[in-house]
Amino acid sequence: FQRCKPEDKPAVEENVTCIISDKAKLEEITIFPADNPLNKNISASPVDSRSDAIISLLGTPGIHPDFGSGLWDGAPIGIPFILVCKDQAQFPVLFRANSYDNNYGNESDPGPYPIPLTAPIEGNGTGDSHVLAVDIDNKVLYELYNASAGAAGWEASGGVTWDLKINDTRPSGWTSADASGMPMLPLLVRYDEVLKGAIDHAIRVTLSNAKTMKAYTSPASHWSSGSNTNADAPTPYGMRLRLKASFDIGSFSKTNKVILTAMKNYGLIFSDIGSDFFISGAPDERWDNDDLSQLKKITAANFEVIQMGDIIKN
Repeated sequence: FQRCKPEDKPAVEENVTCIISDKAKLEEITIFPADNPLNKNISASPVDSRSDAIISLLGTPGIHPDFGSGLWDGAPIGIPFILVCKDQAQFPVLFRANSYDNNYGNESDPGPYPIPLTAPIEGNGTGDSHVLAVDIDNKVLYELYNASAGAAGWEASGGVTWDLKINDTRPSGWTSADASGMPMLPLLVRYDEVLKGAIDHAIRVTLSNAKTMKAYTSPASHWSSGSNTNADAPTPYGMRLRLKASFDIGSFSKTNKVILTAMKNYGLIFSDIGSDFFISGAPDERWDNDDLSQLKKITAANFEVIQMGDIIKN
């Protein structure tokens, strides 16, 4: 691969591959402005009046870190991403339906996208098959859902470009590469930010269909399926859960303390249907899976729901 640095100014050539191997470079840029809702410190935000009812509905599933080192079913554990430079060649994206999901091209940003055709696909192409790439020079994030690479371009159910320099959002009612209409990479737990000593953003979490309301609240912009119709215990996309300040994290490892502190300061944000209380992160061979598994001791009962704004229902 050609390795490009910000100070390099090579001519843009067709099929140039410019992958930046050092993932820690992502932590050197600002991922959305500090006042972005996803970056808001919610440690002092008021508790929603329906919090107890919502937590009762959720039950007591333990936190499950859906990321780690090694492989699970032959694929890296977590949602991978890559970094590219400004000279990365761009490829067309064909938005289509397939046996996994529908065509959301009418709510997507048209290609081409500067994502190499060798970019890793979540699950090696099974399941949601997300593909995430950041143009580190221009500070633009590209996300695809239900994606596959062909000989000359990408196919996907949907795709979004996110300008990380501004408070970029989707139009109300529009999806993104995630069901909630929110970005994915800014909500992932990443090893290099933990190594840096602090996570300064909300963390993506999933809930089962039975515990999901067909609704959304800001900063989400989209609903999907969901069978919870209990108005006294709403669970829309965009719902923010905060680890209670009284929860003692003193016995946890240094790594887990960083993650748990983020849950107290920035919380979990409900982003998609999946397994209950699975939190999302990027795979990395430096994760200690046995250590991460200690997070499973913490359940939904240790959280509270912060005050939600208007809930938009289907």
